[in-house]
Amino acid sequence: MTDIEVRAAEAGEFDAVRGVFSAAMMFEVTPDDLAQQLFEPERTLVAVDGGELIGTTLALTRNLSVPGAVVPAAHVTGVGVRATHRRRGVLSRLMSRQLREVPEAIAVLWASEPAIYGRFGYAAAAWGTSYEVDLHRVGPPTGPIRPGELGELTKDEALKELPRILGEMQRVRAGVSDRSELRWQKRLEDKPDDRGGRTALRIAVHRDETGTVDGYALWRGKMIWGPTGPAYEVNLEELVAPTATAYRVLWQHLLTMDLSAKLGYGYAAVDEPLLQLVSTPTALDRRVSESLWIRITDVQRALQERQYTVPLDVVLEVTDDLIEKNAGTFRLTASDSGVTCEPTDSPADLTLSTTELSAAYLGGRPLAEFAATGRVTEHTTGALNQATAAFRSPLAPVSVEVF
Repeated sequence: MTDIEVRAAEAGEFDAVRGVFSAAMMFEVTPDDLAQQLFEPERTLVAVDGGELIGTTLALTRNLSVPGAVVPAAHVTGVGVRATHRRRGVLSRLMSRQLREVPEAIAVLWASEPAIYGRFGYAAAAWGTSYEVDLHRVGPPTGPIRPGELGELTKDEALKELPRILGEMQRVRAGVSDRSELRWQKRLEDKPDDRGGRTALRIAVHRDETGTVDGYALWRGKMIWGPTGPAYEVNLEELVAPTATAYRVLWQHLLTMDLSAKLGYGYAAVDEPLLQLVSTPTALDRRVSESLWIRITDVQRALQERQYTVPLDVVLEVTDDLIEKNAGTFRLTASDSGVTCEPTDSPADLTLSTTELSAAYLGGRPLAEFAATGRVTEHTTGALNQATAAFRSPLAPVSVEVF
């Protein structure tokens, strides 16, 4: 390990960084101009052995919706170590340094291997639902279908309209990442080689009574012809509809595609209202799994940046084996006048680690869940119930993309 250097990447190392990550994840990369423009070398850590890059981790500069706010969050991705250098502590050095250095109060990632990230204090904070819908069985959607309120946008039109709607979604649910103009260009990029045999990207939108776009769906189709005739597949990539009408009409449109037999969607919330719109919910084959993992890197700032569902006054004794400044006793208060989190000498009402705080941070997991296994200890009767109620969010957090 003494011969392996960990440092920030250089501007000219984009291809080498991508090469390390793609090798670790076993996929091929092709030239990508937009990805290169999005590259942040100063926020990319690399491990170097004898002049060769053998490990990487990236922290993207983006904001994330949390209960009651949208805050900076280090979006961690591109984590990988070459197979030739496994089991030598390279990943530990990269991840530990990254978490100590990021300026944001929270880091967030999608975990390809959950067991790895739990070692560094990350915790699953949001759950996602994947749907495979049998369109022949799902039954007619409830309520009237109003196709006149639907339309389609070109890519250039979408670049102007969709960022506003995603921003509105951030005010409705936690877990939603923002996109810069360049990230929107990357999201709507539609290279034929990347379509997987499906059609070009379709951008369906709903307009309200004033003609304003208030919801959108990004989808593709795939023609499949079975023994009994057409059985097309609808692949829904993203649906963002903060208003009830837009949500209903867009789903009605997608569930009633002519000649279609199946719809797949991988970014639904665990409390997705879709169940209310169909007459046969059992036709919605669901699979629930972790989506966003959160790691609090600054306890005081992170707890002050979000809002709480009910008034709260609790003293937390927090442990953290990696980030020294997080370990201590803090008084967290929340009321209509604001939120404060300050060090205190008062006796603790609850004892827990940053891992449990991270799990509850987006409002999707109750703190009381961790008391059952001793990971949260209550010292003051009623404190756990009060904190659990305050941290919970009315709607489950959701992420609409893997970054």
